[in-house]
Amino acid sequence: MIIYKNLNKIKNFKKSVIAIGNFDGLHLGHQKVLKQGYLKAKKNKLNFGVITFEPLPVMFFNKKILNYRINNLDQKIEGLRRLKIDFLTIIKFNKKFSSLNYKEFIKKIIFQKLNSRFIFISKNFKFGKNREGDVEKLIYNESLFNYKTCVSKALKKGNKVLSSSIIRSKIKKGKISQVNKFLGREWCIEGKVIKGKKRGRKIGFPTCNIKLDEYVVPKIGVYAVKVNINKFKYKGIANVGYRPTFRGKVLLLEVNIFNLKANLYKKKIKVNFIKFIRPEKKFKNINELKIQIKKDIIKVKK
Repeated sequence: MIIYKNLNKIKNFKKSVIAIGNFDGLHLGHQKVLKQGYLKAKKNKLNFGVITFEPLPVMFFNKKILNYRINNLDQKIEGLRRLKIDFLTIIKFNKKFSSLNYKEFIKKIIFQKLNSRFIFISKNFKFGKNREGDVEKLIYNESLFNYKTCVSKALKKGNKVLSSSIIRSKIKKGKISQVNKFLGREWCIEGKVIKGKKRGRKIGFPTCNIKLDEYVVPKIGVYAVKVNINKFKYKGIANVGYRPTFRGKVLLLEVNIFNLKANLYKKKIKVNFIKFIRPEKKFKNINELKIQIKKDIIKVKK
């Protein structure tokens, strides 16, 4: 997969099949759209590409939204690579781009820059300044700009259409089993291990500390997790929260990795969430905390 961050450099991939969207989480609904695009490209002997935006538009327009993403950009890129995408175009979502109206988007991006043959989108796709562009406007302009709009039928889970919004809601509620089912894989937070106050080590449960950065904040509490370090996989227990027993004020993901004694400071690790165990709570003293951690570990290992 070739990655472009400048539309002017795309030459070999014009007249392709294109899927457009944020694709935050790359859930099963997204995967359905992308699979359909891939099959259409293969059938017509065309290349298949994806257009996505960075940062996510909602985070650009509302600077107060700090924790929103299901996955980070690196995870999105890796997920698209696994789905056999030929090329990925990452459009910088800034003031200049956000001022393009829907007609300019179709003319300048879809036609002039990419000269796309087929456009794959979801039914609720919106684009252009003030989100004025939609499926109907794309279809209306097909003959003028020589492309065909392909609207993927929504993937439903129960009575609801599967969406990134539903998955964010499930993460916030600690419904990790459902989240993993909707994603088609284990939800993962990745980041570099930062220095902590070594309290975990002092009480016999050393932890790797990671900031959540822009990730959506899962339900505060304890989780069963799997940890990927380079190509090695481990099981462990994690706490998302503020450490109220120690009067903590900074939100952290703390991970105790089973059967591993190593200094992982500044190392990049991936924490896959498996199951919510219990809410975070404040203990009267460290002894009570240690007793509870031992119980939690037994439960997680089971």
